[in-house]
Amino acid sequence: MLQLTHIKKAYGSRIILHVPQLTIPDGAYWIKGNNGSGKTTLLKIVAGINPFEGTIILNNTDLTKSPMAYRQQVSFAEAEPVFPDFVTGWDLIRFVQHTRNEKEESIQSLVDYFGVRSFLDYTVGTYSSGMNKKLSLLLAFIGNTKLILLDEPLITLEDVFLSLLFSLIKERQARGTSFLVSTHQPFREDQYIPDGKIVVKNQTTQFVGL
Repeated sequence: MLQLTHIKKAYGSRIILHVPQLTIPDGAYWIKGNNGSGKTTLLKIVAGINPFEGTIILNNTDLTKSPMAYRQQVSFAEAEPVFPDFVTGWDLIRFVQHTRNEKEESIQSLVDYFGVRSFLDYTVGTYSSGMNKKLSLLLAFIGNTKLILLDEPLITLEDVFLSLLFSLIKERQARGTSFLVSTHQPFREDQYIPDGKIVVKNQTTQFVGL
């Protein structure tokens, strides 16, 4: 369970996001909102990336009081990932593998599942936007994190890859992982149906059913 209380993010006098109270049960949820509504800000706050006022608790772990223990439970794939140009895909995979103590067998399985082995030896500066996106998503699935945040995963990716992604989400969810997936595009019924949605609008959030 994820609990947000008195969350506020502002730049000077300009309030970007204000969430008095939001409780999200375990499951997979669609973060819905227009461009600029605050979806990415919300995800980065939950990921422990953006500073904020208020309290966030994931499975009884308080982000402010126990930041390391909290962040060990969370993975985040950005909408437009940016990596250092000089590192390879394998460099990034090995780094995340080490920090999450993931087994080599699981890494190789993910690489083959996503079909990205052909470009991982090359430096990231040579990657297309789609290759960067696939690498970012793969990194988010390394380890046994309890919450995976996916920011606009539907853009720049072909339908075949998205089918693989949705199948993996279903598999991980069955094993106890929760998901927050932001997108301004609706989910197709033949691909994936989330458990509910959280609408980000007017600098706040509303938990609603599908």
